[in-house]
Amino acid sequence: MMENIRIISEQIEKDNLSPFAALSCETIGRAEYEEKCSIRTEFQRDRDRIIHSKAFRRLKHKTQVFLAPESDHYRTRLTHTLEVSQIARTVARALRLNEDLTEAIALGHDLGHTPFGHAGERVLNNLCDTGFTHFEHSVRVCEKLEKSGKGLNLTAEVLDGIHHHTKDEWAFTAEGRIVRYCDRIAYINHDADDAIRAGVIKESDIPFEIVKFLGRKKSERINTLVNSLVENSDGIDIKMDEQTEKYYNMFHEFLFSEVYRNPKAKSEESKVSGIIEGLFNYFSADAKRLPQEYKSIYDFEGINRAVTDHIAGMTDHYAVTEYTNIYIPKFWKI
Repeated sequence: MMENIRIISEQIEKDNLSPFAALSCETIGRAEYEEKCSIRTEFQRDRDRIIHSKAFRRLKHKTQVFLAPESDHYRTRLTHTLEVSQIARTVARALRLNEDLTEAIALGHDLGHTPFGHAGERVLNNLCDTGFTHFEHSVRVCEKLEKSGKGLNLTAEVLDGIHHHTKDEWAFTAEGRIVRYCDRIAYINHDADDAIRAGVIKESDIPFEIVKFLGRKKSERINTLVNSLVENSDGIDIKMDEQTEKYYNMFHEFLFSEVYRNPKAKSEESKVSGIIEGLFNYFSADAKRLPQEYKSIYDFEGINRAVTDHIAGMTDHYAVTEYTNIYIPKFWKI
């Protein structure tokens, strides 16, 4: 009877989803074979594994845009992830695509982000022998670093969606392509919201033509963009109409100019390089300083890779604390 629950769910997918949807019963599969769950589909299992991972929990203490904001209402990497998931699920449901696969990709897409957001990513990219990108590292977290080196053993569809959520080739599933669009829909709108809250920009600074077409409020803009995706995607191609995409890209360019490169918003980022480089040099000097969980990586892939993995997994607070303990003198107590 228990086995029937998963089978019924799989049949519901066959009966109700679009012909272009990725069906869980037809997944390419996992790197390591596992017996199927009696209740959950394969993509539901992936979603649950991501949510219960340590890397997912650490996202709540990783920067989205503003480093160490004092207000409780600024986004973190975790709240960004949840907003991407919500928007992507809405689009997937409207297009009758696989909502479970979409959700799993969205929840896992930033698992490999560094402390201090893209500032930390840029520093590690310069220090790591093979370069560093958060989307490639997100896959590495899922395949190798979680569960004490065993990895999460996710399906190929989820790993591909995570890997291609931001640039280069597009995901081979429509669900993965949805997440790529919705990642940007989420961050350009919530980053603008946070920037207004921080006084970095005013609402009136957003160019009038963007406001006129996409909407004045965050919710209006998200609604415009989501509606365009739903109305113009045919199941194979996930896309907006040309005019909406034009303003979608224009809004992104505005944020790069006025927020992401704004001296007021990025005033603390100049310190990130020193922290990351200091930690990297300290652990690279002696492999014994690394936590035990990175020993096998050091043995098989070298010190540079092991140190990169260790630092990439740190939260903002942990990185600052480690740097302080290593480099800042403690006052003598009598």
